[in-house]
Amino acid sequence: MIRASGTTVSAVLYVHFGRCSEDAYTELLALLADITPVVQALPPDAALADVRGALRYFGQDAAGLARLVRLRAAARYGTGCTVGVGPNPLLARMAAHDGDFGGVREVRPEDVARFLDRKPVAALHGVGPATARTLCSYGLDSVGRLAAAPPATLQRILGAATARRLAERARGDDTTPVVPSAPARSAAAEHRFGHDELDPEQRRRALLTLADGLGFRMRTDRQVAHGLSLTVRYADRSATTRTRTLPEPTAHTPALTHAAYALHDALGLQRARVRSVALRAENLTAAELAARQLSFDPREERARRAEAAADRARVRFGAAAAYPAGAVAA
Repeated sequence: MIRASGTTVSAVLYVHFGRCSEDAYTELLALLADITPVVQALPPDAALADVRGALRYFGQDAAGLARLVRLRAAARYGTGCTVGVGPNPLLARMAAHDGDFGGVREVRPEDVARFLDRKPVAALHGVGPATARTLCSYGLDSVGRLAAAPPATLQRILGAATARRLAERARGDDTTPVVPSAPARSAAAEHRFGHDELDPEQRRRALLTLADGLGFRMRTDRQVAHGLSLTVRYADRSATTRTRTLPEPTAHTPALTHAAYALHDALGLQRARVRSVALRAENLTAAELAARQLSFDPREERARRAEAAADRARVRFGAAAAYPAGAVAA
């Protein structure tokens, strides 16, 4: 919670602009920056703003500043938006998502327990479908019941770290700061073949190499991608580009590789003469801001631990120290 003069106040805005282009999104972020310098971009169409320092300057409370944001967005850019107002990012985000698009919705500090109590557990930020099903199977189908559950019970169901994090969120506690940041763009990598490549298996090897390299770069920078684009360039210098939204934001090499293979196979290239393939990780955001679906598959956890060990080896000894079997040798 945010406290001013010993009192908890609502001072965080979660602004959802809806569908907009990258250029329009950048301009809308600048609009927020006119009110407070503490603006955290959440591409492709949202942002967090800490307005504590702006309350006295504008002579308004956070809800008043939220209405000002909506007015300026409509007047300058003809863009509607939803603004959630709360004492912390979690509650501001949930307020914004509590209803149809448009308007200002505030969760006051004194109303937190009542706001959360009857919410379905899936509405809690960070709880994905599989986690929600698991919690519901134990009767923890609402945020209120999750908050009231004994810590030992949650630890047996979810593990210690996840249980502690979700219990805090179920009580409306969120100490995550709003970190000023520009909108994350993208990261790209390309593989050019030594000759016009006809073999789809060689193209898949190249895609594995690219996905692995992008994944390593994002993990090193603590970022995740929301989407993946594939560009295939042909011998006649024409090109085809296809984009896919990922099931969840990720920098995990197997997930990126699976998406790259699916994009490639959907093109039905058959005997096409391919000059190069390129992957672009789209809409990068900070890894700690992205909700990851919990996995109860021990093979998935082992794969992630092995990936982390390989990353440490690469950082210390170079890119050739570890790479997936089947990739083009570094």
